[in-house]
Amino acid sequence: MAIEDVRRAFEPFIRRCLHVYWRYSRGLTLGVRAVVVDGLGRVFLVRHSYVPGWHLPGGGVEPGETLLFALARELAEEGNLTLTEPPVLHGMFFNSRVSRRDHVAVFVVRAFQQDGPPQPNREIIEHGFFHPGTLPEDATPGTLRRIAEVFRGAPVAERW
Repeated sequence: MAIEDVRRAFEPFIRRCLHVYWRYSRGLTLGVRAVVVDGLGRVFLVRHSYVPGWHLPGGGVEPGETLLFALARELAEEGNLTLTEPPVLHGMFFNSRVSRRDHVAVFVVRAFQQDGPPQPNREIIEHGFFHPGTLPEDATPGTLRRIAEVFRGAPVAERW
């Protein structure tokens, strides 16, 4: 029996063991992001202090929080934004590279108010509204993909 045959025979067993290990060694983590669109058709983006590029606002869902509560909290923290109507769920996406979040729920927010300019904090170093055609060059691929899906009707991808 060749080494390749042995590897193929044991691969399903090894994958199953690793799956069980990861499943029980850490809990499922969720994140939320928002495509926030203002009345002029611009989208709100933020730049974090701890990771390069421009991102959709959002973050992690804490234990005991609902997705909508986490979204409202993150929008208030990152953009001083308050939801005035319920957002629309754009999709739930598998995430393997952006953060430690296993899945990210993305919402489209069109009804909000901004309670003054965002307050400076150690997490957000820059923020702003951008027209979809003039997004910053260093916007992350996941951010660009979600914006294209919302504004251009691009097919919704499964991965972040």
